[in-house]
Amino acid sequence: MTTSACSARRGLRAAARLCLPLALLGSIFVTNSVAQQSSANPVRLTLEQAINIALKQNHSVHLRSLSVDQMLSKKDEERSNYLPQIKTSGSVLHVTELAGVQIPAGALGSFPTTGPIPSKPLVIDQGSLTGYTGGVGLEQPLTQLFRIHQANIAARQDVLVAKTQLDQTQDAVALQVRQLYYNILINQQKLQASQEQLAAAQIKDEESRSDVARGNALEISALQSKAAILQTQQESLTLRLQGKDLQRQLADVLGLPVETPIDLDPGVAAAALDIPSRADAIRIALDQNQDLRAARQTLVKAQAGLAAARDAYIPDVTALSRYSYQSGVPLLVHNFGTFGFLLSYDLFDGGRREAKVREARIEVHYAEVAVDKLQSEIEVQVQGIYDRVDELRQMVDVAGQVVRVRTEAARLADRQFEQTAALGSARSQSHADLASAAASLLEANCGLSLAEADVKRTIGQMPR
Repeated sequence: MTTSACSARRGLRAAARLCLPLALLGSIFVTNSVAQQSSANPVRLTLEQAINIALKQNHSVHLRSLSVDQMLSKKDEERSNYLPQIKTSGSVLHVTELAGVQIPAGALGSFPTTGPIPSKPLVIDQGSLTGYTGGVGLEQPLTQLFRIHQANIAARQDVLVAKTQLDQTQDAVALQVRQLYYNILINQQKLQASQEQLAAAQIKDEESRSDVARGNALEISALQSKAAILQTQQESLTLRLQGKDLQRQLADVLGLPVETPIDLDPGVAAAALDIPSRADAIRIALDQNQDLRAARQTLVKAQAGLAAARDAYIPDVTALSRYSYQSGVPLLVHNFGTFGFLLSYDLFDGGRREAKVREARIEVHYAEVAVDKLQSEIEVQVQGIYDRVDELRQMVDVAGQVVRVRTEAARLADRQFEQTAALGSARSQSHADLASAAASLLEANCGLSLAEADVKRTIGQMPR
């Protein structure tokens, strides 16, 4: 390899080492610019707007809507069995041999002038070796209408179950949106409180290092303040990661791209929902609860299945009429019509019908037990939710008192700091405690609102 070539390679390596950091810096700059641009225009949503968007764009709701459409199509399919069926059919058949009509010689008589008629045996073919048939027929089921009626009842219940499941999914999505919305607000408040705690810890660390330098404190106090700073930084980092994950979850539930920045309204956390009394809630839930409604609809479907299984013992009678055309079939004109009834019945089926009746009877009993079980569970569930609501109301009251006490403590700390009667760390710590108390109050209010929303979902109402 020549000297000039080596020099050229060294020059290229040097240029590559110089360009690589520049390229990395450029890519980082572009990425940060895109991120800043996307975060500069966040989607501003109130809780009501977020719920409405989720009900329109959520994938689970869309799938349930498609299931309702599918059940409606199946119901229309079952309903068509009530109507007469008009069918057309045709065939081309070739036979290997025709019987024909044999006329012996002299079968028609023997005359002096002509002799025997016919003079020799004759064979008259009937039809032709290849026959063509075709026609249009109308069939109307008669006794089958009993089973068809029960099948239509079952299909209608399938539609109602699908609609109930759609309502359940919508309620669940609305409750999930509310929960994520509140969790993001709580996370933001806790993050703010964590920043306040970090500021207080940093001020306390500066004071500890000053005391250690002047000999007024041991070195262990500085180490403890440093450990408090690190612990607070770790909590802040955890809260930031949780906040980003909650934002992605909310965007996914809303049917938006997962990296969509969303700006929330913090004023909705204190909004209380209108819920009935405990006794009224139990009564409404036993009548309108979505799970119980679906179980009752399943029971009606099972009863229709049992009736259809019993109707299988009825013979099938079908009224029919047909207009046909034929060519090559003996003893029939080319165009003719047929009218009548068709009867069919299975004399022996190996116990299949009886087994279906037993199976349908078990399904009915299973559905009845499921309804009874849900009624008991719903009453217990409503009682438990109302106990939680009462407890959370007490927690909100206590958290409000704590906020008032912390507010007064922060005010006194500010006054003492202004009068040089308190250190800056005490003042900063009092404000950090106030921020933590405000976060606890927000969490209690959000928990109460979620419990009230759960009450509305349990009694079969949209939690909004």
